Amino acid sequence: MLHAGLLRDPKPAGAADGVVDWPSRFAALQRSARDPRLQAFYAAGAVAGDTPLQDVPLLALDVETTGLDPATDGIVSVGLVPMSLDRIRASQGRHWLLKPRVPLADEAVTFHGITHQQLRQAPDLDDVLAELLSIMAGQVMVVHCRDIERQFLDQGLRRRIGEGIEFPVIDTMALEARLHRQPPPPRWQRLWRPVPPPVSIRLAASRARYGLPRYRLHHALSDSLASAELLQAQVAHRFGPQTPLHDLWN
Repeated sequence: MLHAGLLRDPKPAGAADGVVDWPSRFAALQRSARDPRLQAFYAAGAVAGDTPLQDVPLLALDVETTGLDPATDGIVSVGLVPMSLDRIRASQGRHWLLKPRVPLADEAVTFHGITHQQLRQAPDLDDVLAELLSIMAGQVMVVHCRDIERQFLDQGLRRRIGEGIEFPVIDTMALEARLHRQPPPPRWQRLWRPVPPPVSIRLAASRARYGLPRYRLHHALSDSLASAELLQAQVAHRFGPQTPLHDLWN
């Protein structure tokens, strides 16, 4: 996945201080959605926020893109891996190459290795949308940098069907940021002692802190698997299976 520190995931409608009642939000979105695929997605409902993590249906998600701006760039691949806190069903993972509606820059090819030739006969996002949403339905997405997955899928749908998408996520990058991204010390303190560089919360660096193996980076399926394993490690080390979902999701 491409990461951009400047991306900001907008709060869904109905959010107060970043807290969303997702079951109620999905009920409202089902009533307002026009596309039948979106209607079916929202009709599956959302897990209640007080559900223990061990009982939450989870789906690791990653997208690769042509660039970093959801308003002008597009999705070139999507990876999904079903999981729970104690099991990752990698054999049931899905991966799509998708033909974007914007040019694929050479810099993006260098980054994720997806070439123009591979995408020439690839389907459009709209062609796989029914299947993609049916797999996502009823699940809580696990991502590393929610700004990418939510904004790119939202914008991709807006360009194709005229309406976007909202869904809850557990963001493993945000969980690392809670621990490692502290507010800067006051200026007087910085004069007396140097401020150490910020700890990296990128996917590979975060995994390394838990002793997880290195995988191929920037491939949607392997990054989904990597995010799934990272969440399992984070919960085992810092939370617990009884932690309520609303403590982690966005």
